[in-house]
Amino acid sequence: MSAVNDTKFTPAVFLLTGIRGKEDVHLWISIPFCLVYVISIVGNSVILFIIKTDPSLHEPMYIFLSMLAITDLGLLIATIPTILGLFLFNSREISLDACFAQMFFIHSLQFIESSVLLLMAFDRFIAICNPLRYTSILTLPRVAKMGLVFVLRAVVVIFPLPFLLKRFRFFRANVLSHSYCLHQDVMKLVCSDITVNNIYGFFITVITVGLDSLLIFLSYVMILKAVLRITSPTKCLRALNTCVSHLCAVLVFYTPEFSLTVIHRFWKSSSPLLQIVLGYVYLLVPPLMNPIVYSVKSKHLRSRIIRVFVK
Repeated sequence: MSAVNDTKFTPAVFLLTGIRGKEDVHLWISIPFCLVYVISIVGNSVILFIIKTDPSLHEPMYIFLSMLAITDLGLLIATIPTILGLFLFNSREISLDACFAQMFFIHSLQFIESSVLLLMAFDRFIAICNPLRYTSILTLPRVAKMGLVFVLRAVVVIFPLPFLLKRFRFFRANVLSHSYCLHQDVMKLVCSDITVNNIYGFFITVITVGLDSLLIFLSYVMILKAVLRITSPTKCLRALNTCVSHLCAVLVFYTPEFSLTVIHRFWKSSSPLLQIVLGYVYLLVPPLMNPIVYSVKSKHLRSRIIRVFVK
């Protein structure tokens, strides 16, 4: 009995893990991580600065883009301390409270990003399917209210997770699989029945990311039907071209999101390296790619950025 009890306790800290088997080159691996962080922070900050300072960009599409940039910056700030701390300084320890706080921010911001992508799909749907009512439907106060509702949704559904985990005791082997804290990862260390956590985690994923992705898909079905009714090939391509940036953002976000969820829940025998790589793609690639994609595809935004740097 004492041997069993010795394996179950509440640890003061969790131990983060970088790339297993590559500990001797963690310092070199930190270089691309630093570059990704710098490019992502600068890119999203420039997007925010351009949209804020240019009144001609105070339109729903660019307001949603600024929401996306703020969310991406939040994700970067939430993960910088542990990821760069581990790879640069081999700082592996993280307290329970800090871990749960990071988990809260990561999952909340991921759900908010999913919601923003849904709002951007709605924006494209109205612009293409009902252009005459675009300005009357997507007023700036209404856009702000929609953004606030989705932020509150993310916070409310994620808020119980840290408290559900704090009531458990953990195995003495308190080593996490990543260099940051995720709900699925922490649950593996619990030595009690985690059925409630599994059900709740699956439920909130379905009603947020699952529902958002379904509505985005339906939006594009309606957009495609509307575009195919356009007789002019030039106008048809022009309408589709306005959706390319958003489609890229959707694919970059949802592909690793769903892949990592499936692996954590249903394919636990998968390669640890695959999980680690997907985990970093899931967190770091969307904030890196979103400002690049939108700057390249949006002529209006690109011209403003060029004007700022040329000056």
